Order: sequence, then C-alpha cells, then structure tokens
Amino acid sequence: MATVLKAGTLVELEPASVEVGSLRIDQGLIVQRGPVVDELPGDEVLFLDGKLVMPGLVSGHHYLHAALLRGVGRFGTESEALHQLEAALEPDDVEAAAASGAVEGLLSGVTTVFNLHASPRQISGSLSRVAHGLGRVGLRAVLGYQVSDRLGAVGREEGLEECLDYVKRARGRFRGAVAVSDLEVLSKDALEGVKGVLDAAKAFFQLALAEDPAEERASTAKFEKSPLARLHEFGLVGERTILAQGVHLSWEDLASLLSTGAWLVHAARSNMFTQTGSATAGKFGVRGCLGTDAMSLDVFAEAQAAWLKSRDAGQPIDILRFLANGHRLASAAFGAPIGPLRPGALADLMILDYRPPTLLDPTTLAAHLLHGLSARHVESVMVDGVWRLWSRKVLAVKVDELAAHTREAAQAVWERMSK
Repeated sequence: MATVLKAGTLVELEPASVEVGSLRIDQGLIVQRGPVVDELPGDEVLFLDGKLVMPGLVSGHHYLHAALLRGVGRFGTESEALHQLEAALEPDDVEAAAASGAVEGLLSGVTTVFNLHASPRQISGSLSRVAHGLGRVGLRAVLGYQVSDRLGAVGREEGLEECLDYVKRARGRFRGAVAVSDLEVLSKDALEGVKGVLDAAKAFFQLALAEDPAEERASTAKFEKSPLARLHEFGLVGERTILAQGVHLSWEDLASLLSTGAWLVHAARSNMFTQTGSATAGKFGVRGCLGTDAMSLDVFAEAQAAWLKSRDAGQPIDILRFLANGHRLASAAFGAPIGPLRPGALADLMILDYRPPTLLDPTTLAAHLLHGLSARHVESVMVDGVWRLWSRKVLAVKVDELAAHTREAAQAVWERMSK
C-alpha cells in the first residue's frame, strides 16, 4: 500500500525550497511529487491542509548510552563519566538506553543517528543490542564500537572485531562503522588495526578530536605528535572520516582537514557543557554538520544553540547548510538520497503542525527554523516509508513501559558505577 500526502507545505533545506504540493510514497521511496499525484485503490491518502513536510533530521555524532548519566553524581569530566558508565553497562542496559534515546529522537524529528558505543563488560554483539533498541522504535543509524586500549590488547582486538563483524552484517536501516576513543593515548597497534579494518570494510570512521587542549599535550608527551598528525600519519583522514568537536583545531589543522573531504561535526551544546571551549563552526568548511554528542537527541535544539553560539562569536553559520549536510552524510553512508523530498529519495520525513506567524518562503526559512520551529511542532515521523510516530504517539513501543524499564537499568548502572 502506498501513502499519498496531499496539500502539504513541502520544505527542503539546501537549496531552500518551500512550496505547496503532494507526495506519493511507495516501498520506502518517494516516487512522485507535484501539485497533484496519483491515487490508487487501497492507498493511504492524507490531506495535510498546509502542514509542513520536512526531511527527517540527522545527528552526525551521538552517544545513546549517555542518557543514563542524567541525574547521576558527577564522575570527573564528561569523558571520565562516560568511561565509568560504559564500564558498568550490561547488554540489557545498552538496549534500553538505545530505545529510550530513539524515542526522544523520534519525538524531535530525528530519523538518522550516527552513534558511538562502548561497553567493555560485553563487547561482542553489543552493536546488535544497540541496533535492536533503535530498531524497535524505528530509527535509521550508523553504529560504531569505540576501539581503545583501556582493556589492553585483548579488549582492543575484540573492539576491532566487533566493528568489522557489524559492518559485514548491518543492512536495511543500519550500517556499521569503526570508531575510537582516547585518541591522544591510543597505541600504534590500535591505529594500525583501525586502518586495516577500514581498508577491508570501506566503512566510515567516527571519533571526537580536539575537544580539550589536554588531548594535544598528552599525545605530544607520549608520541611527540598531535592527535591529528597521528591520524594523517596512519592515513585515517578522508571522505569517510567523521570528526566531531574540533574545538582546539588551529587554522593550519583545519586546512589540512578540509582538503581531505572529511566531515566536521559541531556539537555546540556539548561544547558549552564541558566548558573546554567552543568550536568556531564557521571554519568547518563545506562539510560541516551537527551532532548532539551526549546531550538529548534533539537536532532542532542543537541547530538553534549552534547558530546562537556562532553569532555570539561574530561568525554566524549557515544553519540550513549544516542541517542539509547531515542529509548528505547520511546519503553517503546508506548509498541512497536522504533529505530531498524528490522522487528516488528514501522516505525519511516528518510532518510539523507549525502555522507560521509571518511569511514562510526560501528567504525566511532559516529564521523560522531558528526562532519558531522546535520539537514540539513534530506531529508525525516516517522512516523508510513507514510511520514511526503518528500524532505524537510512538507506534512500535509502549513509551511508559520503556521509560520505567530504562529507569531500572539506570539505577542498576549507577550502583555498579559507585562500587
């Protein structure tokens, strides 16, 4: 059965487009667009009466399990707290956190998340547990296990194996990636292993870089090179590299990255939370996009914070481009168009009940996004041609039961963290 969306205000981000029209969606794809589209017997036909239809949003860098830190006593820096959380995670906790995070994302209009994960208690199969939690809710995701030396050579090799295994198995709404943490102290063996997996799997490479000036000091003391110089040394920077944060990258560093085609992910709320500095996202070039890091999976909120912070710094970013670049990143990961509301694109979209108080057209779209639109306007969300949220109701899970289960998981994790 196909779905026909009639008389919606179709909004695309770059190039900005706002026009009233209709869409026909069949087998996970947008197959027709126009003032009038075909209707066949048995079709689901929805009259939108001018409600906005927008592509679903993308977070280019996120930690779903970080939601379990909300309210727990602080354990040092954000990085240290995440490490302690990860060390306490059991498989059921991983899945519960992923499902709860997916619900928050869905209610915020997010349809794709690039997620980094680590759970040293059980590495093997952990990405499948993340995928199962996300899959229950219906999001699309790229999942990477963070390879590190925290557990020595055995843990490092198990992390590499988990990445390679998941890259080979992921299909449908999921793709695998390779990720690392603690780059500033990551061994030569680990980086050689990452390079080997990436060469074998042709996967994306995810990591955080230059969030804190202490990273460069630690790397220089141990290896006599900066973290970025080591990435270049091992040939780990290119068009399939996703680098988040970038707070303390110099102009020279940024120039060396921009020429490689790497994706640079700005996480403004996280920058403000850690208080280690705020990235100058205006320097991120043509592949700058947004990530929600360890904050809530709300890209509307992230976009507004990023733009305000950049304006405060005197270098306002083109927020429509940053959001559209999230779609370009997702399109590259899945090998199909995500974002355009055009025939041939994957049907990842949302309906927003937003009645603009002023003219909404391509010239004012950014202003409405920054000063008007928010997660509260998200009414329904479709991923891969299937309704996942309808009239603010998550369709595949019982949200209250999931939330209660996640609270129980969080309490158990906190107790393990305190031991």
